[in-house]
Amino acid sequence: MRNKMVIAGLAIMGAFVLGCGAGTDDSAGGSVSGNSNAGGDDQKAAKIGEPARDGKFEFTVSKIKCGVAKVGSDFLEEKAQGQYCLVTVNVKNIGKEAQYFSDSDQKAYSSDGTEYSTDSAAGLVANKDADTIFNQINPGNQVTGILVYDIPKDVTLTKLELHDSAFSDGVTVELG
Repeated sequence: MRNKMVIAGLAIMGAFVLGCGAGTDDSAGGSVSGNSNAGGDDQKAAKIGEPARDGKFEFTVSKIKCGVAKVGSDFLEEKAQGQYCLVTVNVKNIGKEAQYFSDSDQKAYSSDGTEYSTDSAAGLVANKDADTIFNQINPGNQVTGILVYDIPKDVTLTKLELHDSAFSDGVTVELG
């Protein structure tokens, strides 16, 4: 039953993403001023606690906690294949129109460059309000939530690449 609920939730999120074009009007380019270096330029990456901007969003990563075996409770619980890394992030809409934030657009990397995607099912359980799973944020508003990555037990995440949409350049936040 629990897996059916999670699958149904993910299917609904996917339909929203496809129906909304999952993107932005980036006519001015991918990154708004700030610390974007995902596109290969020479700007400095942000660190934990520093704001970083991509498109219509300003991201501030406040905390990362790895080594977590499960999220949720006995009633609704997700267990990591390896270990969960829980990244607390604040997302503020700095644009002039509503923008959808999706956890699936946010990538994490280890020191060898291996890319990790979020675990949206675990994210649904870890976030009581699901603010960072798939959420429309109006201009000036912000949400804070947890991005959940399921990575091998022997891996350490070194950076995040955060995006305002699947099509944006992204901005890098160093985790170390």
